[in-house]
Amino acid sequence: MSLLAGLGAGTQPHAAPKAQARSGRHWWLVGPAVVYLVVFFVLPVGVLLATSLYTPVPGGDLGEYTPALQWQNYSSSLDRFWRQLVRSLGFAAVATLATLAIGFPMAYAIAVRARHRKMLQGLLLVLVIAPFFTSFILRTVAWRNIFADSGPVVHALHWWNMLPAGEHLNATPFAVVCGLVYSFLPFMVLPIYANLERLDPLMLEAGADLYASPFATFRKVTFPLSMPGVVAGTLLVFIPASGDYVNSSLLGNSVNTATVGQVIDARFTKLLDYPTAASLSAMLMAVILVLVITYVRRSGTEELL
Repeated sequence: MSLLAGLGAGTQPHAAPKAQARSGRHWWLVGPAVVYLVVFFVLPVGVLLATSLYTPVPGGDLGEYTPALQWQNYSSSLDRFWRQLVRSLGFAAVATLATLAIGFPMAYAIAVRARHRKMLQGLLLVLVIAPFFTSFILRTVAWRNIFADSGPVVHALHWWNMLPAGEHLNATPFAVVCGLVYSFLPFMVLPIYANLERLDPLMLEAGADLYASPFATFRKVTFPLSMPGVVAGTLLVFIPASGDYVNSSLLGNSVNTATVGQVIDARFTKLLDYPTAASLSAMLMAVILVLVITYVRRSGTEELL
């Protein structure tokens, strides 16, 4: 026993340097990512928060501000633009629900129904990803032509008496939501597809063997197992849609479709009101963070955080 103890004690000093060397290699691997996050995320967010507290220079020109702790910028911005903030979150929520309603059947058809037809499955995936090969602005502008008063969509709705005479589709909340759904639909389809692709077909067959109806199998087996993909897809859609201003600018108007993204863009680029733009951006980030954490915890997928 003493000999074994002596041998064990003799090997311990050599094990510690090896562990330290491995730890050092880990830091070399993680270091670039940490530096990247600090430079391109932490510092910009810090500058944004500092800018949100700036105050105008007394007697200075437009766009001249000095560092301060002007906390009133937040209350003033919220009091003036709370409607645009709520509208942005509402548009994003409706677009997220619509993309889920459209995207889940698409992902299910590609992952489950076309599982054994690889050529068809690949073709469907290409059709989902194909819009990414076209400019985002060009795709949004195309919806203006689709919803034009002289277009077939408006004519068909007038003919079916689904759109009153003199009403338009362009420059409406409906057009903005349609643009958001089309723009972010692939972000919903792909995560759900990736989750359903890994689903064991024997799980579905077991439901049928236990005399469960197709709907019961979907409700009790397929949908619960696809929740990680659903949560990931809804986050990938809701977060960028909340701050999107391209669709509301090109497909909406300045009265009842203006979003907080439009306000931030105008305040920053045209009016040079940097504190207001920064405070609105900070509030939007905070609201989205709270909503996302609440949603993920209630859905039981905390591992996604």
